[in-house]
Amino acid sequence: MQNIEAYQKSFITYLEDFAVEKEPKNLYEPINYILRLGGKRLRPVLTLMACEIFGGDVKDAMNAALSVEVFHNFSLIHDDIMDDAPLRRGKKTVHEKWDLNTGILSGDAMLILAYQLFENYESAMFQSLAQLFSKTALEVCEGQQYDIDFETRNDVTVPEYLRMIEYKTAVLVGASMKMGAIVAKASSEDQELIYDFGRYLGIAFQLQDDYLDAFGNPETFGKQVGGDILEHKKTYLYLKTLELGVEKDRSNMVALMSNRSISDGEKINGVKALFDSSGASRATQDAVEIYTNKAFHILESLNISNEKKQMLRSFGEYLMNRRV
Repeated sequence: MQNIEAYQKSFITYLEDFAVEKEPKNLYEPINYILRLGGKRLRPVLTLMACEIFGGDVKDAMNAALSVEVFHNFSLIHDDIMDDAPLRRGKKTVHEKWDLNTGILSGDAMLILAYQLFENYESAMFQSLAQLFSKTALEVCEGQQYDIDFETRNDVTVPEYLRMIEYKTAVLVGASMKMGAIVAKASSEDQELIYDFGRYLGIAFQLQDDYLDAFGNPETFGKQVGGDILEHKKTYLYLKTLELGVEKDRSNMVALMSNRSISDGEKINGVKALFDSSGASRATQDAVEIYTNKAFHILESLNISNEKKQMLRSFGEYLMNRRV
């Protein structure tokens, strides 16, 4: 089995061959730009890892891994437009570097390119991969709509929020792993188990992302720290502050989030202080651990060696403790 860095390196080499110069430049340059911005390459690494864990050849999973990465970056382009985000991985977002129309059209092209990559597989495998991809892509859109809806609601609950991040983020992590299992021709039972393993890891990953958005280092996190606060997002931190905080915490939170007369920095620091004083920051870190352990529990049922189970466990621990 390879380590994470080896999977990343082999995938990036494959990605570089995919990101070729094409015409019209104003369609393909933004695609190449976001694909080359870097990032953790978490999802394609999981596809490659799952394939090898179930006895497949990593090379056979490269197109599925690339499809996942292209789709993920397509969703980032459109998410950044909807959020009016200035930065992605520390660089200008596509719609800021080019314009809104370019961002929309280049994103659309990426979705089509992601589907095309499944054409490299024989018909039965193509059908399995495409069905999973279609289901997942629609769920991601549903999760994004929930996220948008929450911005104008004041009665969002923690269970609703967890459902939103499951759809918006976690199902793609689960699908990434299941695609690797499909390519490796793993049993249907193992395909479903590895999907659930990835889904739980994906929830933990997003909760950690919420935490880092508020408390991360802007130089390593790659996005604007405090962006969720400025966008009034009903994150786990926010909802837990309302749930766990005393009445003064809740009233101060509402007042801070609606205050247009203070600077961005004052708002971010004030809200972060409430996250801490209410116990929400600790509760968020606890939730990351809970969902990571849910993923680890599934490992017991997987039909793979203990050595491979430990590799998956190490990857989960890496995600749980990350700071970027």
